Amino acid sequence: MLYLLSELQDVFGPLRLFDYVTFRAGGAAITAFLLVVLLGSWTARKLRELNTLAADRYAGILPEEFINKDKLRTPCMGGLLIVGAVTVSSLLWNELPNPITLVLLGVMLAMAAIGFVDDYRKVVHKQRDGLSARSKLLLQTLIAAAAVLLLDRLPETGGHLRELMVPFFKAPVWTSGWVLLFSIGVIVAAANAVNLTDGKDGLASGCTALCMVTYAVFAYLMGHRVFASYLGIPFIPGVSEAVVFAAAIAGACLGFLWHNCFPASMFMGDTGSLALGGTVGLIAVLVRQELLLLLVGIIFVIEAGSAMLQIISVRLTGKRIFLCTPIHHHFERKNWTETQIVIRFWIIAIVCSLLALATLKLR
Repeated sequence: MLYLLSELQDVFGPLRLFDYVTFRAGGAAITAFLLVVLLGSWTARKLRELNTLAADRYAGILPEEFINKDKLRTPCMGGLLIVGAVTVSSLLWNELPNPITLVLLGVMLAMAAIGFVDDYRKVVHKQRDGLSARSKLLLQTLIAAAAVLLLDRLPETGGHLRELMVPFFKAPVWTSGWVLLFSIGVIVAAANAVNLTDGKDGLASGCTALCMVTYAVFAYLMGHRVFASYLGIPFIPGVSEAVVFAAAIAGACLGFLWHNCFPASMFMGDTGSLALGGTVGLIAVLVRQELLLLLVGIIFVIEAGSAMLQIISVRLTGKRIFLCTPIHHHFERKNWTETQIVIRFWIIAIVCSLLALATLKLR
């Protein structure tokens, strides 16, 4: 909406700044950050009044020894604040009605809705299982499929969604409609990986912010014809709006850290983690860097991978590889403090994000 102010630049010169993606991205990040910080305490209080407490969210899910008694009175569903702030920020700073913006917003809100129903059933209606795993997976797949098919038909993406890009290669290694299926899988996998990571104060929100900053850089460079040509990466003219959206998510996640850092005043729950994870996966697909998500989202990959390996090992051999999964619980049993786990995982995420950005020149 604020983008329209650029049309008045002949009246007031500085309004031309609203033409620049970088300016709008900065505005989106600051707006989302301030909304979350300023409304965080009020949101936590309202969630507590609704009795959305962790005691009901995690009952029967985590072993008793991993449940911090002090956290049982911490409200869940704080993801509503993140999603709300990103939505408001995007409506203000993104170019509307831009189809890429609408798809990004749609996927985030749809994934949040799945998480909200699951959280609401668990913490308000006291249903231990919430939505069944099969139902959640089916709904996530349908949302991801709709988003990928819509993006594939947009002139803004130029048919790039059918190209499989591999780090260090300038040209796509494979062009086929089957790549769309891979992209759908990436979105669903990212949503669930972030969900698994959301187990320690500030872990998921901090790692998501790093992912969004990294992919915002990719989106900006791919949306700029000169930079894309110089770096040997695909030029996707419509992807610039993803920069603004990614910046809004990064700002909201940093704002959420204000309330979610140890000791957390609220948790994001599935409402936030599924929304953030699905959007991370979608932006990775949009900038054609799905494989690089293995590096950019290294913590998410490790968390999800540890859980999968544990299940496979137990079923095949009857033995555990880790003391407990996701892997942050393994280190908890190794007597790492919560702060140590989160900070060390952040360090790994920062290093891997920088390595991912370095691949831009190594082609």
